[in-house]
Amino acid sequence: MTTIAIMYDFDKTLCTKDMQEYGFIPSLNMSPAEFWQNVQMQTKEHNMDSCLSYMYYMVKCANEKGMPITRSQLTSQGKDIELFPGVEDWFTRINAYGWKRGIQIEHYIISSGLKEIIEGSPIAHEFERIYAGEFHYNEDGHADWPAMAVNYTNKTQFMFRINKGALELWDDAINEQVDESDRRIPFTNMIYLGDGMTDVPCMSLVKRYGGHSIAVYQKKKDVCKKLIDQNRINYYAPADYRANHQLETILFNLIDKVALDDKLAEITLAQRKKDAR
Repeated sequence: MTTIAIMYDFDKTLCTKDMQEYGFIPSLNMSPAEFWQNVQMQTKEHNMDSCLSYMYYMVKCANEKGMPITRSQLTSQGKDIELFPGVEDWFTRINAYGWKRGIQIEHYIISSGLKEIIEGSPIAHEFERIYAGEFHYNEDGHADWPAMAVNYTNKTQFMFRINKGALELWDDAINEQVDESDRRIPFTNMIYLGDGMTDVPCMSLVKRYGGHSIAVYQKKKDVCKKLIDQNRINYYAPADYRANHQLETILFNLIDKVALDDKLAEITLAQRKKDAR
């Protein structure tokens, strides 16, 4: 059965704001604006990767407050995430439509946020893999070092993992030469959903290789218009995942397109076999 991989950013794509702003930052008695401003200052001052910088600052602030970060603490904050309308039953609807068209749908997260928080969200079970930042925890169970940081550029490695079927981080098969015909999910069967400029590397890559990229927005669509004018995305739509809304219509049509392409490929193959006799 043909498989389509739908890959999602998380913050401001599936949920309404950065995931740290629901529970973690308020626990520091700090405003989101203050937290992110301090992260930005630290990033520039020390010439740091922005994702490593925010993870370091989380650990620093939590330790200074005398409440070290634990995995269970972060996971419990996932339940406070506010998802966009329709997200919770989106996956059931998309999967069902795919099966009706003879297509298997797989969902993946590729996020610069935190895996622990996403794992505590009500939709965590919907994903084949969650690729996101993650902490290392010391013998006391306290976060002390980033085990994984996913920045805006290295997000693209996970698309190749999905493409080649090398899903585990330790699997070096991602570096092997694999013929296009032998890759588990071709880029033409990939769809990426993100919310803006930080997703451009992924959006551009999947589009360049024949897949489809979709930008979602909450109120202002200026960034989306810019991305489509620059030919970096295929489509944009409001971040409304409810049935019969624009985003669902786009996804259904893309599933139809893949199903039709498969049928046409079968016709071509059958004709070649016939001609070879």
